[in-house]
Amino acid sequence: MTETHLSRDAFERLTAELEDLTTRGRVEIARAIEAARALGDLSENGDYHAAKDAQGKMEARIRQLQSMLESAVVIEARPGTGGKVAAGSVVALRYDGDDEVQRFLVGSIEERRDDMSVISVASPLGQVLLGRSSGDKVSYDAPTGTLTVHVVEVQG
Repeated sequence: MTETHLSRDAFERLTAELEDLTTRGRVEIARAIEAARALGDLSENGDYHAAKDAQGKMEARIRQLQSMLESAVVIEARPGTGGKVAAGSVVALRYDGDDEVQRFLVGSIEERRDDMSVISVASPLGQVLLGRSSGDKVSYDAPTGTLTVHVVEVQG
């Protein structure tokens, strides 16, 4: 089972979402299915099929959350990490041969904010970035070959 690195805030938010889905969410879906069943013939009942589809999506999200939270490693916010990349850091990177600087959040996709792209700590790039500082240059193996990245800035 792969570890999922989450901030305390994300862990609590996902735990609350799981609790809501397993209690209120399941009750609401059950009511919608019952109301649709009362309308009669299920083979041509759009409300029934929509409710069952919503139930399937909700149950899939519940399983995803349960799995993620079981393997979660909560990363406590560490102000003053000495400017080093850690889970939860926002990094500005520039690829070798490119003038554009891109900002990424290092962590789990569940940490995503402000439409910022996320680099998983388990990915090849995430692994070589951990512990690095502004000004460092790192290389990693990507599917298209070895890429070199310059760490321009580290926040958090």
